[in-house]
Amino acid sequence: METLVQQLTKGTSLFLIITLGLGGSFQNGYHLTSPSSPSPYIQRFINSSWYDRYSEPPHPQTVTMIWSLVVSMYAVGGLFGAASVNFISRRLGRKKAIICSSLISIVGMVTMLTSKYANTFEMIIVARILYGYSSGLGGSIHLIYLGEISPRRIRGPVTLTYVIFLSLGKLSGQIFGLSEILGREDMWNVLLSVPACFSLAQVAVLPFLPEAPRYLFIEKRDDEACKKALQRLWGKGEYKQEMEEMLTEQLALEAAHLKSLLQLLKDRAARWQLITMSIIGYCNQLSGTLAISTFAFDVFLEVGIPKDDIRYATLGLGVSEILTSIFCGFLIELTGRRPLLWRGYAVTAACWILVTITLNLKDLGPWIPYVTATLIFLFQVSFRGGPGAVASTLRSELFVQSDRLAAFVLMGLQCWFLIALLGLVFPFIINSLGSYCFVLFGCVCLLGSLYTFFLLPETKGKTLLEISEEFKAITVCGKSFSEEKKVETRL
Repeated sequence: METLVQQLTKGTSLFLIITLGLGGSFQNGYHLTSPSSPSPYIQRFINSSWYDRYSEPPHPQTVTMIWSLVVSMYAVGGLFGAASVNFISRRLGRKKAIICSSLISIVGMVTMLTSKYANTFEMIIVARILYGYSSGLGGSIHLIYLGEISPRRIRGPVTLTYVIFLSLGKLSGQIFGLSEILGREDMWNVLLSVPACFSLAQVAVLPFLPEAPRYLFIEKRDDEACKKALQRLWGKGEYKQEMEEMLTEQLALEAAHLKSLLQLLKDRAARWQLITMSIIGYCNQLSGTLAISTFAFDVFLEVGIPKDDIRYATLGLGVSEILTSIFCGFLIELTGRRPLLWRGYAVTAACWILVTITLNLKDLGPWIPYVTATLIFLFQVSFRGGPGAVASTLRSELFVQSDRLAAFVLMGLQCWFLIALLGLVFPFIINSLGSYCFVLFGCVCLLGSLYTFFLLPETKGKTLLEISEEFKAITVCGKSFSEEKKVETRL
């Protein structure tokens, strides 16, 4: 039995995974955390740019509003990028669509770098929109690509690399933002342009790497190109089992064409998959991890950690994210998806309840804030080793080829909408509720644990058609969506 490393190094698969990761989810992670460090410098730049243009200083609320636009327009760009996944990927294929998203990121880099010399804060907003669009488009296709190149037996570890590079991007944004590296007033535009360097490398390298085999076989109906792609990715072999699985799926979908978003929403056969990914998506985004990543400084300040120690605490969170995601990559095919999900949600819910208690007791002793910080670390490890990691694998497993692009559009829109909403709302939540805001996160995590424990079927080691049949068999109160469809047909 070959090890995971041996399977990844027999062909070009490992190199392709790294190339996709650095040009895909890494960019999203970096852009989520990098603006926090240079925010005072960018706001000073906005102030000076306004003064040079109008010969009077802007009102402080105007500067705050423009800075809010700089932050939030990234999520708006991500919404549009996610919405265009179906359109662009259908016409260009997976590889060319990724290259397209990288080119948009490079345009964003040029805009960001020149904004400082043009003395125009509007260019920063435009660059953030372009970065967001690139991340929304490239991040979704990155995960689709991973799911379509990976054999069933190692599908979990391969798709989990999406989360590993996302965590690596978050940590890199924090590291590059240190004052000793690029977190200085004269380097803020360079700091916000770093990921596009990997986009340049991806544009140069990706044309020489294989297209996704599943896309070639099922959508392009080119079995010879599919076989060559499999051999280049995973080494020499006939790959009869993999191609038979694709042929079975293709035959089952002969009558079905690639669905639009509206057609997918109307399809009862995919209803449980959509409900499952929507609930997991909402639970993940509202579990508190996004708030911790984006507002780590405010959270640790609320906890009671000294200001001088906060940057080390946030770096520690980033390191723990990466290590936990890598460990989960080796664990997911042993334990399965479902146990990691419901247990992870259960532990994270318990962590938030305990955090609420310790926050209300923080005046009892100087050691209490560090207990609270330890609980936040435990939350991050439990989340990244469970729901945060497994969700990316489930997204690539739950939908057959005809549904996949439309499903990724829907999940991308949901994800980016929640990022934008939480970025606007969380500062007000923490100001109004204080320590009790974490009870809300705990309730969301508890909901995720109950849903995945009672309703989610295990997907480990199953083909996409087998997984589809498992979801059709789900019943609540003795009824299922597939049965309702049959009743409608008979009538």
